[in-house]
Amino acid sequence: MTTARIYQRPKNAMQSGRARTDNWVLEFAPSEAKKADPLTGWAGSGDTRDQVRIGFPTQEAAVAYAEREGLAFTLFPAPERKLKLQAYADNFR
Repeated sequence: MTTARIYQRPKNAMQSGRARTDNWVLEFAPSEAKKADPLTGWAGSGDTRDQVRIGFPTQEAAVAYAEREGLAFTLFPAPERKLKLQAYADNFR
């Protein structure tokens, strides 16, 4: 049986924006291990589902797709956002 994981994209640590963090992603679990190519040394496998990532606007849409396609899935909830409220004047205490 094909397994997948459903998660919400985390915020990019290199940028301050939150673009595309409200989208949900479904990606397939690898069915075989990667192995080094003898000629180039690059890691690869015959499993092409590893390259597929499907985006959804909501968690419910992603779960509905997985159930409709008969995929066993693991749902990773989005981490709660913690706001660090501080004032500029706090730098000079």
